[in-house]
Amino acid sequence: MKNFILFALISSLLLGACSDSDVETMASFGNEIQDYSVTNQNDETFEREDMEGQVWLLDFIFTNCATVCPPMTANMTHVTQELEERGIEDYGVLSFTVDPDNDTPEALADYLSYYDVPEETEWHLMTGYDYDFIRSFAEQNFKTIVAPPPSGSNQVTHGTSFYLIDADGKIRKSYPGLDTGDTSFPVNEIVDDVSTLTAEKDSD
Repeated sequence: MKNFILFALISSLLLGACSDSDVETMASFGNEIQDYSVTNQNDETFEREDMEGQVWLLDFIFTNCATVCPPMTANMTHVTQELEERGIEDYGVLSFTVDPDNDTPEALADYLSYYDVPEETEWHLMTGYDYDFIRSFAEQNFKTIVAPPPSGSNQVTHGTSFYLIDADGKIRKSYPGLDTGDTSFPVNEIVDDVSTLTAEKDSD
């Protein structure tokens, strides 16, 4: 009996090790992103099912942002450049505007044109929904805030994190999208994690 229990324990550990990802899921995540249907900067419909089978990075921005969004987008661009240098192709970027009333597809396309994004990068900037959707979408899926501008301002309050989503649509990790105090933007960690998840996907 003792030998059976020992065998079962060892077998379960081995099976767990085989199925575990090298990218550890943060305790606050592991949930699958909810269904949605939105419009990207090319005025094309993009839905939750379009994410399937691919690794994604996701953030929240808006084009009239005067503070955090330009450096966030510059940092995301840096990530795409590093991934291109490593030859990683099977991933994408999703940027959801938190100001959908003003961010038309044309405005989003113009915004992205100012950044040196590798030509082959699949980067969708999302709009085509209302404020209630994006507030709920951010809170329910990513546990982050989207709040109306303070009185007399046009600057929407939103989080500055980047989120890693695996090929099964599960949210795995968050990263600071900006330098924070003495901590630099973790470009190498993000690139390593995306590279790892794309390799794991291809080996399944």
